[in-house]
Amino acid sequence: MEQTSIIRKSALGLAGLAFVGGAVAGPAVAAQAAPEQHDTGAVSQSVMADKGAKADKADKGAKDSKDRKDRKDSKGRPSRDRLVPRGVQGEQSSIPLSGEQSGNVRAIVKATKKAGLDERAAVIAVGTSLQESKLENLGHLGDANDHDSLGLFQQRPSSGWGTPEQITDPEYSTIAFLTGLKQVEGWHDLPLTVAAQKVQVSAYPDAYAKWENQAADLVAGAWNNS
Repeated sequence: MEQTSIIRKSALGLAGLAFVGGAVAGPAVAAQAAPEQHDTGAVSQSVMADKGAKADKADKGAKDSKDRKDRKDSKGRPSRDRLVPRGVQGEQSSIPLSGEQSGNVRAIVKATKKAGLDERAAVIAVGTSLQESKLENLGHLGDANDHDSLGLFQQRPSSGWGTPEQITDPEYSTIAFLTGLKQVEGWHDLPLTVAAQKVQVSAYPDAYAKWENQAADLVAGAWNNS
């Protein structure tokens, strides 16, 4: 009887250890004890998450590559998407430029870079100047003057844009215009004519639109050389 009791106690002890071992070891032991109940969901989720992460990384790499490509055209100039992100609106106009006018384009682009703004800002500035002065740094025109408007952007000393000397300085007048542009909420995503009008408050708010195509071409040609 005593021997039988010892055998029973040993058996119970081993059973208890097996139970404790299963409880402590957790899923790994449970899986070995009952492989048909092994939970493959976590493994599948892990594999899918890894695939998803790799896919996201690949997508990001492709997007970054596209973004880099979009920055330049085949000639190394700013891409059209950066210059005219919304496309041009309405019928477009174009004028031939003199050496002085071309120099003023470069001055606007250079001032835009100095202000820390991008190609789109330069397009808006050049398009605005095309409408206001045909890219000519105009002084006082006497009876032909629009009040006391001066310079590339026809800014008025009486409206607080600066002194006549300042306003007729291409760098000063451009940065003054861009300072106003930066205060326009969402200016970068606005049509050129809307963004320009917010700054200029012209009696002809839609007139700027027709210069967007030429402004984009001029900035594309001048951006790397200014």
